[in-house]
Amino acid sequence: MRARIFKPARTAMSSGTAKTRDWVLEFVPEVPREIDPLTGWTGSRDTQAQVRLHFESQEEAEDYARDHKIEYTILRPQGRKANLRAGGYGENFATNRRGSWTH
Repeated sequence: MRARIFKPARTAMSSGTAKTRDWVLEFVPEVPREIDPLTGWTGSRDTQAQVRLHFESQEEAEDYARDHKIEYTILRPQGRKANLRAGGYGENFATNRRGSWTH
């Protein structure tokens, strides 16, 4: 069994960082997914592909993998610069704006 340990990225639908603080241990699929001829759905007989374990730190995830003799690779997260504006969101609606506000 092989697994990957990573910190999930934020979703493309939001700029928030919810569910991105924990580290995840996820098993690598050993068999490819198949298309069911009757329904057209994709599926797999590999039940380990459904398992996602969450840990508070990378070290905890590594310790778990070592204790259970799971071969793993670590995917390092890319840093992200905070997008902070001086006035913040409320500045959009300030009454003392210097210019006209247009969409």
